[in-house]
Amino acid sequence: MIELPNGVNINNLIEDLRDFSWEAADILKYYYQRIYKDENKNKFIKFKGNDDPVTLADLKVNQRIIKRIHEKYPNINWHILSEESIKDELVSKSKESDWLWVLDPLDGTKDFIQGTGNYAMHLALNYKNKPYLGVVLIPEKNELWISDGLNSWCETRDGTTKKSCLSRGKKIRDLTLVSSKNHSNETLKLLIDKAQFRKTISMGSIGCKIASIIRGESDIYISLSLPGKSSPKDWDFAAPEAILRTAGGSITTINNEELYYNKPHFCQEGLIIATGNKLFHQSICSQIKETIKELDLFKMN
Repeated sequence: MIELPNGVNINNLIEDLRDFSWEAADILKYYYQRIYKDENKNKFIKFKGNDDPVTLADLKVNQRIIKRIHEKYPNINWHILSEESIKDELVSKSKESDWLWVLDPLDGTKDFIQGTGNYAMHLALNYKNKPYLGVVLIPEKNELWISDGLNSWCETRDGTTKKSCLSRGKKIRDLTLVSSKNHSNETLKLLIDKAQFRKTISMGSIGCKIASIIRGESDIYISLSLPGKSSPKDWDFAAPEAILRTAGGSITTINNEELYYNKPHFCQEGLIIATGNKLFHQSICSQIKETIKELDLFKMN
């Protein structure tokens, strides 16, 4: 059993995460409606680079969550890594403590702008470079997914809990794949076509995809980043991994190796598989690996 830093009580911490998350939900929903209704939506959108948008919602939620953690826990030896406030000094500080908050204030920014509703906030607490607990907030579904390190559950704003329904599928042909709506490549498309999943659905936000697996709406998610191209980062996977792992699922590399966080540039590269059943996860990875070999898409280790 992992012990939280001295002075931090798990029950109080989870209650604080609830409060922080629903405050973030109010901010996200406000800007979601403004972007949807305002004819001049560009005034809410900036670009960090080519095709890499950031909205005022990202920045406002980022400020709120970081402020609330510092206010509630001013003397705890942990740091906060955030997609929207990453700096050189933060990179060095992320190595100073066993405990690190990993925040994505708005996962699925493109979907947020497009008005699909498939966006989320991720907040995880990592211990020794592995997600220990976390939350995935999906405002448009009134869902807050929580992992306390041992169990996962979903609750609405009034405290009502929702049931999970994890997959029991063992064969690829029996699985529903949830794939990225705005992030894909031809190699991944070839793999998906060859694997012949029972069904494929697409949506934005890794948090939304993982929640769909826990709900039983889908069974598997595949992330494939090619060498030299952009890849997901720690803040994309940390909180979703926390809730899926304690719900009974698994996220690993194609070789069934656990994800490791806090690497240089915080990249989660290569082929990553998330499934809703840890008992069959290794077998499913092996089946996908065989499909890759048949296609000779790229050399496998």
